[in-house]
This record gives sequence, structure tokens and C-alpha cells, in this order.
Amino acid sequence: MNKGRLEAFSDGMIGIFITIMVLELKRPVGSSAAALLPLWPVFLSYILSYIYIGIYWNNHHHLFQAVHTINGRVLWANLHLLFWLSLVPLITWWMGEEHFAPVPVAVYGLILLCAGCAYFILTKTLLAIHDNTSVLAKALGRDFKGKTSLVIYAIAVLLACKRPVIACMLYALVAVMWIVPDRRIERVLSDPLR
Repeated sequence: MNKGRLEAFSDGMIGIFITIMVLELKRPVGSSAAALLPLWPVFLSYILSYIYIGIYWNNHHHLFQAVHTINGRVLWANLHLLFWLSLVPLITWWMGEEHFAPVPVAVYGLILLCAGCAYFILTKTLLAIHDNTSVLAKALGRDFKGKTSLVIYAIAVLLACKRPVIACMLYALVAVMWIVPDRRIERVLSDPLR
């Protein structure tokens, strides 16, 4: 099965998610700088979510550079990831509109956790159809960063109900961990001895 259509579909969907998020931003009322102040929570949540969507797009792109074949299970695993990412615009708006209240912050983290689990499932589904000596297997290795991210998300979700600011800081920490594209794949792909 050709991976090109899966990549093109995923790119299109991710572009739609970003477009929906930006359309949810409201314009300031008034012409002074003070008119921007009421918008800061929505804009801050937008920035965090934009970075997250960008991270998923970037790492998805890198992941599929190392993939040689896909099957129906991979298509479903990819749709599973896209489902969770499709909820990011909704929860981004809710979290910003409610000024980072505990429940929206917890639900935001739950969606990030589910998206992280879906990405993990996608990688495992891909590894199942590639042998242990494949570029993909070499590049992913033990996936310490991916597993660590899931643990941080889970902790942040639990903290969100009492300490939403700390939960948001943990979400930002995971984003910082992933802001640089997955270098494991780049290293393996650029190795002439692979």
C-alpha cells in the first residue's frame, strides 16, 4: 500500500485543525492596546495548541520518512491519532474562554494524553509490519521521550483539578521536549551505513 495518500490526507487534516483554531480567535473590541487584554487566555491557549499541532505534524512527517510500507491497520491507527487531534481546536477554545479553569485544563490534558497514546499506537502498528533491522525500528528504539511524555500528561491531568497553572506548565514542558523534530529518525536516515 502506498504511504503517499496517508501522508497527504494527514497533512490536509492537520491544516484544517489549525485553520479551525485560528477562526475561533475573536477580534479585539476597540482600537487601544487595552482591547487585547481580555483576549490573552484564548490567545495563549491558541499558541500552545498551535505548537502542539505543529509538533505532531512535524514528527508525523519524520516518522513516515522512515516507513516503507503501510496496511489497513496503519490507516486506522493514523485515523485514531487524527481523531484526537481534531478535538484540539474545541478544547483550546474552551480552555481559553474559561481562563484556564481546572476542568477545561484537565480535559485539554486528557486529549493530549489520548493523542500521545494514539501516536504511540501508530508507531507500534508501523513497527509490526517492519522488521527489527528496518530504518524505522532503529530510529524509534525504546522511545523514552514518547513514554515520558505520556507520564507527564497523566500527572498533569491529575494536577489540573487543584493546580491548573502547574498542569499547563507541564503541558508546555512536553511541548518543549518535542519542539525539535525527532532527531533519532534524522540520524538514522542520514547514516550512510544504515
